[in-house]
Amino acid sequence: MATLLHIQGKRVGHFSSPHILRFNERIWIDGKDIDNNSLNIAHKRLYKILGREMSEALSYFEYTTLLALVAMEELDIIILEAGLGGEFDATNIVSKELSVITPIGFDHQEFLGNSIKEIALTKVNSIEKRAIIGFQPYMEVYDIAKNINAEIYILDREEDNSRVLYITRELNWSYYLYENTLLALRALDILNLPYNIEDLKYIKLFGRFYSISPNITIDVGHNILASKAISKALRARYGDKKIVLVYNALKDKDYGAILNILKPHIKRVEIIPIDTKRAVDIKLLEKELERLSIEFNLFKNVNKNDIYLIFGSFFVVESFIKKYLPQI
Repeated sequence: MATLLHIQGKRVGHFSSPHILRFNERIWIDGKDIDNNSLNIAHKRLYKILGREMSEALSYFEYTTLLALVAMEELDIIILEAGLGGEFDATNIVSKELSVITPIGFDHQEFLGNSIKEIALTKVNSIEKRAIIGFQPYMEVYDIAKNINAEIYILDREEDNSRVLYITRELNWSYYLYENTLLALRALDILNLPYNIEDLKYIKLFGRFYSISPNITIDVGHNILASKAISKALRARYGDKKIVLVYNALKDKDYGAILNILKPHIKRVEIIPIDTKRAVDIKLLEKELERLSIEFNLFKNVNKNDIYLIFGSFFVVESFIKKYLPQI
């Protein structure tokens, strides 16, 4: 969405999290990541506004959100990606013209709730004026959204989207990226913001089922919903060919269910170390792989005769790129 608007001559900013390699990736302005000098200027301005005590009292994500807003205050359009999602997310300090609700599944239950109904309610409560609801795997999401006091739009599968489908196939995007594209374009329609569908060809979705070489694809997904989307994408791209899954997980993720979903596509799993205290104990991960009867070992290098999927979290993709990409 941000790229399409930038091409149309708008000054556009996009805030997202986490990053893969550099913090600057989180704040995207006018077609590129924020440079170090602009980031430093924004930090100094924000610190002066807040003062030391408040700056240190804020959480990492809260401070980062405010930093992005300071860095992007002169822009025409700002797109904010919620961190955890939900009504208590730091991004909700900003008044929104439109909320874009992507598919809702199980994730961040400790913050959002333990059922789809609870998670959906927490997320739709973040809607302020109006929202567009993307294709949902759980029907109760639509019912919950329709009962809130806001103008609600529902993405329609029956519309003629053949040109968008053709372009995304030409770009070798997976089907879930096609669906996300439809959602973004519908959001632009609701906001009466001009775009050219052909400009989709200029968008690079690094980290979203993205091929970095003929036999290596990276994806920063980490939950059950993402693994289901990846399973469909693997089937579409490779058919019955088996892939090597370079994997690791955070301890709060249902890695057993994720691996079970991907199992039909897996030749073997190669576990890659990740630099975070949130990582699952490797012995627990190995025990789960044994239970699922999935062959596994530790990742060492890439074999040109195998097809690789790097998946599990931003940490997994970061670790692979930083440590092993120079060897390929």
